[in-house]
Amino acid sequence: MTFQTPEWTKSSNIYEVNIRQFTPGGNLLGFRHHLQRLKDMGVDIIWLMPIFPIGEVNRKGSLGSAYSVKDYKAINPDFGTYDEFDKTVKEIHKLGMHVILDWVANHTAWDNPWIKNAPHRYHHDENGNIVAPNSDWTDVAHLNYEEPDTVKAMIDAMKFWVEKFDIDGFRCDMAGLVPNHFWIDARRELDRLKPLFWLAEWEKPEIHEAFDMSYCWEMHNLMKKIARKEQNVYDFDHYRNYEIFNFPPECYRMTFTSNHDESAWNGTEYQRFGDGAKTFAVLSYCLPGMPLIYSGQESAYNNSLPLFDKVDIQWNDYPLESFYKRLNVLKTNNSALWNGIHGGSFTKIMTTDNCNIYAFARVKGSNKVVAIFNLSDQQIEFWAESEIMCGNYENWFANAPGSLSSREQFLLKPWEYRIYVSI
Repeated sequence: MTFQTPEWTKSSNIYEVNIRQFTPGGNLLGFRHHLQRLKDMGVDIIWLMPIFPIGEVNRKGSLGSAYSVKDYKAINPDFGTYDEFDKTVKEIHKLGMHVILDWVANHTAWDNPWIKNAPHRYHHDENGNIVAPNSDWTDVAHLNYEEPDTVKAMIDAMKFWVEKFDIDGFRCDMAGLVPNHFWIDARRELDRLKPLFWLAEWEKPEIHEAFDMSYCWEMHNLMKKIARKEQNVYDFDHYRNYEIFNFPPECYRMTFTSNHDESAWNGTEYQRFGDGAKTFAVLSYCLPGMPLIYSGQESAYNNSLPLFDKVDIQWNDYPLESFYKRLNVLKTNNSALWNGIHGGSFTKIMTTDNCNIYAFARVKGSNKVVAIFNLSDQQIEFWAESEIMCGNYENWFANAPGSLSSREQFLLKPWEYRIYVSI
């Protein structure tokens, strides 16, 4: 990695906010009423999905995609005004949280002023017509970063939000479709304003030449396949080895059981993981990486949130709010689970059922977390054996003291998990 990750991210979790679906009004004013609740739940970083006006030309659905940006320096009037956004950011900061904006650099809406005023900023076909990035993304026009003026204009637009509203970073949509030289230039320029946090929607190691965090898409896909019995926990080991040998040790990986793409196209975590939804959420907090919560997960909301139309989240008194709060406290209070090089080592624990039981320890100094998961719909009795287990612990979710020796027998119900935190 070329750049320094902000210190305030070292133990953080992240929460993705779908403004359109968050409240009946689908605006910043309504969302602000949730901020204290999110703080109380232990949220650290708030990621706002794109807040910009949405293109009308070639729009998809009734409301269009938030990733079809009509104006990079304006607020979607459905969401509110500059003043309301400013109040939202100030309130987030007052509560001790940070906020990052979703940034769409690969393409614009077809009615973005750049189409007419600066057509040289786009890719063109052999007839000189501006083109879409691909045959499916018909609602957007493809920007060209080999054109220096595109680089200059986009960095200028990003600076606007840091200088005017003091945001804390960016989540960058389809970051790998934009040349790395742009991201390096952008980060070099913007980090002069303040230390920013940069999240890439991408999974290739080279993206970390500019970014602090990337998506663990493959880990998420493995979780789904294990839930469907298409693969087993052996495959986690292969993926972990790939990460260790290919990604910089100081980079962060983002773990998740849902996000706006998964919810919109592949269903809710309950449709993807079934009765294992909470189990995989706990796993996402214990593996190396920064865990993500998507809008509505604390409500156990079991309906997909579309990207192009309006559907209100039904909060239902937040039945899983205490569950996620408990996970956030676990993450924050245990340095073994912190992010990147700030976290602890990872040691696999051998068990007599290596197809369905996934067990490991995370250790940093005197802090140790032992995590044991039954990733199946069957009750399993097994032995776990490793010297690293030895110690006195709090059984985190049972809220009870206990001890482990180097060889222990367990009986776990379907999808049961045990998290032991050193005392």
